[in-house]
Amino acid sequence: MWIKILSPLGKGQEVPALSSPSVRLERVKELIIKEVLFFDSVEDLARFANIAAGGRPTGIYWAGGVAFLYYPLPLTTRLTASELIREGRLYWAMVCFSLMPDYRRVIETKEKIMVPVLDVSSCLMFKAVAEKLKELASELGSPPHHSPE
Repeated sequence: MWIKILSPLGKGQEVPALSSPSVRLERVKELIIKEVLFFDSVEDLARFANIAAGGRPTGIYWAGGVAFLYYPLPLTTRLTASELIREGRLYWAMVCFSLMPDYRRVIETKEKIMVPVLDVSSCLMFKAVAEKLKELASELGSPPHHSPE
């Protein structure tokens, strides 16, 4: 099949039509989280997110009753890229989380820090992460509460 391309000068040129590439969804088979940091409130998680982002705009993810941030290991190393491609294995260096049973679009702290929350519950991987984090939260119990100084 041939298609006609019009140039800006109005002259047509015939070129072969390109076929669409095939698209295949290949899910992550395993996610390895190296460290977790559990906050007893989503407000503390929002404060942490704001500090970690250096005051720049940031967001928090939500799925299945858990609000979280994650820090992936970069795929720039040969090992992490190879593991993802060959084994379907993904590594996160750290996940920070708090239980948040009901989704809220924004978390606002008493200091008026406003952090948007993205509902990522339609992603199977994020749903699985939320379930694992809920298990961890029940094992860890409530973290010690530190009063503001």
